[in-house]
Amino acid sequence: MGRVELAAGTIEYREQGDRDGPPVVLTHGLLMNDHQWDLVLPLLPEGFRYLLPVLPLGGHRIPMKVGTDLTMRGMVALLSDFLSSLELQDATLVVSDWGGPLFLPELSNGQRISRLVICPAEAYGNFPPGFPGKVVKVATSLPGGILFALHQFRSRVLRRTPLVLGLMAKKPISDDMIRQWTDPGIASAGVRRDVLAYCRTKFSKPALIAATEKLRDFTGPALVIWAPETNVMRREHGEQLANLIPKGELADIDDAYVLIMLDQPQRTAELIGEFLLST
Repeated sequence: MGRVELAAGTIEYREQGDRDGPPVVLTHGLLMNDHQWDLVLPLLPEGFRYLLPVLPLGGHRIPMKVGTDLTMRGMVALLSDFLSSLELQDATLVVSDWGGPLFLPELSNGQRISRLVICPAEAYGNFPPGFPGKVVKVATSLPGGILFALHQFRSRVLRRTPLVLGLMAKKPISDDMIRQWTDPGIASAGVRRDVLAYCRTKFSKPALIAATEKLRDFTGPALVIWAPETNVMRREHGEQLANLIPKGELADIDDAYVLIMLDQPQRTAELIGEFLLST
């Protein structure tokens, strides 16, 4: 794993592919990390530099500095600082589940991000998203709630229920991937502190809707990959995002929920690969 030292603390990242190729930054969801993309990475085209930052969303292995701003605004700024620290230019940003990266193109003034791939993710006022978002909100309001939730992820039976991951992935998620996601938070009070700081963000729905609408000013190509069978990330938002971005296109993936890269890794890789090679 690579590391960058930011004012907020240490951010780990995985890097694969051609060091001199066009950069592709793949982000992950809440209580997840870079391993979210394990099934897709080997299927993506050669010639690109794939970067997977591990953001402080609960699956990270190194706690941030005490007092770091880990609200939504602070988390997006941290991702922007990560891109700047590696001096990335003309990167493709891949968004999944956590919708914060949608606000990054405006923050980076178009200098870092030139293409977008948006997998099912929070958008408009859907923060936190659907029933799973409400469950996380309750968990973060209770003493020991995050630790309890991480242990529920470990149960094969419980994680298939709507209360855990049953609405996020249509197919079973492997025990190994679950361990990769949950080991850091179970082991470290600092990691749990960080994810609580984010989850307790005061989400202003009008501000989030306005921030999403600013994507109409994004001038680069964009591919929106949506899963019509899930309504955690609202079905209508896929089409709305594709229409909002001037060069946006929409592709649907069937037989999948939010985590399309786990439910349909081959099709997800095909769509992303075709987009990378054609833009």
